[in-house]
Amino acid sequence: MTADNPTATSSRTESQRFVRIAAIQMAAGPNVVGNLEEAGRLIEMAAAQGAKLIALPEYFCLMGMSDADRVAAREQDNSGPIQQFLSDIARRLGIWLVGGSVPLVSSQPDKVRNSCLVYDDKGDQVARYDKIHLFGLELGNESYAEEKTIEPGCGVVALQTPFGRIGLSICYDLRFPELYRSMGKVDIIFAPAAFTSTTGKAHWETLIRARAIENLAYVVAPAQGGYHVNGRETHGDTMIVDPWGVVLDRLPRGSGVVIADINSDYQTSLRNSLPALEHRILHYC
Repeated sequence: MTADNPTATSSRTESQRFVRIAAIQMAAGPNVVGNLEEAGRLIEMAAAQGAKLIALPEYFCLMGMSDADRVAAREQDNSGPIQQFLSDIARRLGIWLVGGSVPLVSSQPDKVRNSCLVYDDKGDQVARYDKIHLFGLELGNESYAEEKTIEPGCGVVALQTPFGRIGLSICYDLRFPELYRSMGKVDIIFAPAAFTSTTGKAHWETLIRARAIENLAYVVAPAQGGYHVNGRETHGDTMIVDPWGVVLDRLPRGSGVVIADINSDYQTSLRNSLPALEHRILHYC
């Protein structure tokens, strides 16, 4: 632990519980099969290093040549090759897997739900979160409008796991702290992303560390990172941050694996020392 963690020394006891987690960074392209092969290779690397909980980035299965490509690749819930891949590899490796985002059918034929799916070590889907906040940007030559091909979700998702209570979010959600407070007290926040290079350089690390600090939670942020065939450049800088806002591991660019150990006893000691979550005022006069 670093010197700016005031409770680090006192919190270390023989009863500490450690769980190794991993975040995958990719630079996905328009070929779903090729993306799944790369994701599988990286997941196996993480599992070989002892990770029991592994997360993929947003759009790990497809960064198409146009936004319409995600509509063409959409799957029914619990059916299709992308979801079968996630289920199979989680079961085969005996890991819990957070499947970044997968394009699933929506109520509108020309749109998808951008859905983060969680699989347990038996390969069963145990949670689904549909991205609520849809990214839009008009800045210089850059233009993004996710609402044209994505139907927003409306439900906050948090679930109990062997690793603690986890909360699910995707990319642009990071700019809306009220989403995370709506989850209640969560131990680990997942934020798979495909941040643009422009917004990533300006805000990515600040947002990740802020969400960790204000929720006294670990934040796992697997990202797309690099140049894509469609001409887009994503920021990368996949990271895992502890509840004190300390970056435990990161990968600036390229494909690879970020690894860290979650220490639930350390997290508990921080929350006891600084009970900010208990000090919240939900109604103001």
